[in-house]
Amino acid sequence: MILSGLEIKKHIGHEIIIEPFNEERLNPNSYNLSLHDELLTYTSSELDMRRDNPTQKITIPPDGLTLKPGRLYLGRTAEYTRTEGYIPMLEGRSSIGRLGICIHVTAGFGDVGFAGYWTLELFCVQPVKIYAGVQIAQIYYHTITEPYERYTQGKYQNNKGIQASMLYKEFKI
Repeated sequence: MILSGLEIKKHIGHEIIIEPFNEERLNPNSYNLSLHDELLTYTSSELDMRRDNPTQKITIPPDGLTLKPGRLYLGRTAEYTRTEGYIPMLEGRSSIGRLGICIHVTAGFGDVGFAGYWTLELFCVQPVKIYAGVQIAQIYYHTITEPYERYTQGKYQNNKGIQASMLYKEFKI
């Protein structure tokens, strides 16, 4: 079952943490999250799953930044979230999708207990100008049956910013 906006509001500050929280961003069954002003891009044209691929930081200027097709940009939400007892899910807003911007390749599913900023895997189908602070994604929450194990530690738990892939940590070399 997906929580309604009223249920999300009821659990804010308890099982659902969104910081900062702005009630005006609450939807009938989700909450809008905004884009931070930093992005990462990989500097190599070929990525290797077995290594920590180098990245470069890009700051989105106040007059915007044009995303180019065929390039992956890693961004993050400006909001920190933490969830206890619910499964957080992330999707792009329809207005963002109608501009040909995808906010995640496959990573829209969170774990119960996740705490941190959401890394966005941004790509576009044609050049499009983006701006920091835009409400780019919506988070929604599924109920989970008990018993369950809470996600408490992992590669991406308690992050402080954008995180490139850490898949290389899973390889035994």
